Amino acid sequence: MVTINQATKQFLKRPRTILLIILLLISVISIGIFGLQEGLDLAGGSMIQLHLEEPVDQDTMNTVTAVLDKRLNAFGISDVQVRQSGSQDVIVEIAGVQPEEVERIISTPGKFEAKINNKTALTGADITTVSAAEVTGTRWKVPFSVSTEAANKFAEVAKGQAGAEVQMYLDDKLISSPQLDAGLANGVGSTDIEVSGGEQTKEQAQTQANEIHTVLESGALPVKLSISGVNSVSAELGSQFETGSLIAGLLALIAIVIIVSLKYKSPSLVLPIVVTSLSELVLILGFASLIHWNLDLSAIAGMIATIGTGVDDQIVMTDEVLARRDKSNRKNIVKTRIKDAFFIVYASAGTLIAAMLPLAYIGFARGATGIGMLTGFAVTTVVGVLIGIFITRPVFADYMETFLVRNPREEINISKSSESKPKKNKKKGRKTIAREEAEKAKKRR
Repeated sequence: MVTINQATKQFLKRPRTILLIILLLISVISIGIFGLQEGLDLAGGSMIQLHLEEPVDQDTMNTVTAVLDKRLNAFGISDVQVRQSGSQDVIVEIAGVQPEEVERIISTPGKFEAKINNKTALTGADITTVSAAEVTGTRWKVPFSVSTEAANKFAEVAKGQAGAEVQMYLDDKLISSPQLDAGLANGVGSTDIEVSGGEQTKEQAQTQANEIHTVLESGALPVKLSISGVNSVSAELGSQFETGSLIAGLLALIAIVIIVSLKYKSPSLVLPIVVTSLSELVLILGFASLIHWNLDLSAIAGMIATIGTGVDDQIVMTDEVLARRDKSNRKNIVKTRIKDAFFIVYASAGTLIAAMLPLAYIGFARGATGIGMLTGFAVTTVVGVLIGIFITRPVFADYMETFLVRNPREEINISKSSESKPKKNKKKGRKTIAREEAEKAKKRR
């Protein structure tokens, strides 16, 4: 009993064991604070694929994604992700919102112009701030401010044009044509302007005001784009996927316990393997929580595959040690066998990572279309393998060095028992028997 306690203390004091415990605590705290972000497969929502009219450079693509992200957030959608897919496509993921609600606002280029007698007085680039939309009955208005330079430009065009229409266009479509107030036609610049209009119903007025406010606030897209595909997952279907994933993970864990139990039939070997696998799962989830990685079905599949690979590595390490323990119970021999096992583990991990990296690269380049849907699988598999070979496998090796090395007292008992065994007499040959009979005959004489 004392030996076990001392061995346990020795194991818990090892640096790699302490590091594992600290990382597990950080992972649990991170999951508790930040939670786990669920992808569209699990949470439900929409994925909209946008196609630009021509390939663009990285700076233009950054502008496109920034405008779309700002536009969707201004529209009132908070859980949204906008990312590029190559040089001509953009992927927009929106959780909990159906695509028809945002398709029009996404595909709108957002080019704004205000003209007086066909002379451009303002453009979208002149706008500095946009105030909240105001709706009164079926009438709406969106106040906004422009720069001082733009205000002077507008005053110059509007001078002496009191009563003329200020035709305001959005993407070359006339959205409002209020009459120019005399106060804005005196040649004095004003930075406060508004766009207004009316609709048939209050709901239509509210929708129109919100869309115009959103487009004015986010600015214009530098290139035209179109919607090339829309995928939608309902919240109910996402809940079913989540339940199915949990059941699949639980069945995988039960299968691992059964197989390892049948192979080793010893809790001292089965429990460490199971605990190590669960530790890897917690660390992967903690990593995903820290970087706000969206967990989808492919990512969950990668976790299950990683755990299976980890169990395989632990079986290799355990078999290497057990196969040599009966031949020599010295600690340095056990370390040698563990090093040999780690060579197999590293080779296997390197092969797996080499296979996953191209898949991850293509996935990030292609976005969420086609093979890009497997990005989550590749990333979680690589992360899980790295966690295993650098954190959990070394701790498992320390466990074997601490608990699977035979007790020195057993060595003494074995050596003593071997010395106390009587030696077997060798069989005598015919020549020896003849010589002994001759000597006996001489004595008789």
